[in-house]
Formats: sequence, structure tokens, C-alpha cells
Amino acid sequence: MEIRRTRMDELDRVMAIYARARQFMAAHGNVSQWGTTKPAREAVVRDIEQGNSYVCVADGEIAAVFFYKNGNDPTYEIIYDGAWANDAPYGVVHRIASAGTVKGAGSFCLNWAFEQCGNLKIDTHRDNIVMQNTLKKNGFVYCGIIHLEDGDERLAYQKENK
Repeated sequence: MEIRRTRMDELDRVMAIYARARQFMAAHGNVSQWGTTKPAREAVVRDIEQGNSYVCVADGEIAAVFFYKNGNDPTYEIIYDGAWANDAPYGVVHRIASAGTVKGAGSFCLNWAFEQCGNLKIDTHRDNIVMQNTLKKNGFVYCGIIHLEDGDERLAYQKENK
């Protein structure tokens, strides 16, 4: 597998992967994190244009998609009921979704992102048990609760070089 930036001509395929992820989450008890509309197509276009959308490719096919950026996330400035592991510069992953075609694609993406920065933060919905387990399996530690710009609560995780 390899990771590379998403190309604009892959937008329809990426949106299909996000649609599949919404169905998967709903089938696993997480109906409200992305609902039926998130991430919005406009947000994904912006991610691609800004160079923050990445795909994991296996055998010439997109196996997963995610947002990665090295730098601060404003929603991570305040954390409740806990604390970040450190205040060092970090990278952030958002909107990670698997096509469901390659086992371990999500973990591969997380490990790639961690290799880019050595200090990685991510958040997920309380009902997203599958992602919580993936994060724990990949060495992420629960740090507390953050709130998105719209006020929604998320569980915050971090993985750092020791």
C-alpha cells in the first residue's frame, strides 16, 4: 500500500467511500457522527485543493481516504476531563474512511500520518466504537473530550514518540 495526495479526478470515488463509511458506521451503532451528509462534498474539495486529503492505494485502487495536516487544530485548543499528552507540535487526522476492500487500510493510514510528525492527534464520536478500538490498537491514548466548532462532543486521542 502507498499513501499519496488525493487528485481532484478521484473526488467521486472518494465520496463513494465516504458514503460506504456512513453506512458502515450506522450498521455498527454510530448513526449520528456523519449522519447522511458528512463529510460534505465542498469540504472534501477544499481538502483536496489545500493538499490535506490523502488516499491509501492498494493494487491501483483507493482503499482508504483521510485528511492529514501537520499543524494546530483550533478545536483541540481546549480539552475537558483530561489533558493532551504533551504540548509539542503535532499532526492531525480527520475524516478517515476505508473502502472495505483491504484489511488494515485504516491502520496503515494512521501509521503513515504518525511517521510524518511523531505526535498525532485525532478525535472520534462516542458511538464510534470501531474507531476507538482501531486507535487503541495503534497506540493512541485517550486524553479527554473536545468540542467541534458546532459544539458536538468528541473523544480525543493522541499518539506520541516516547
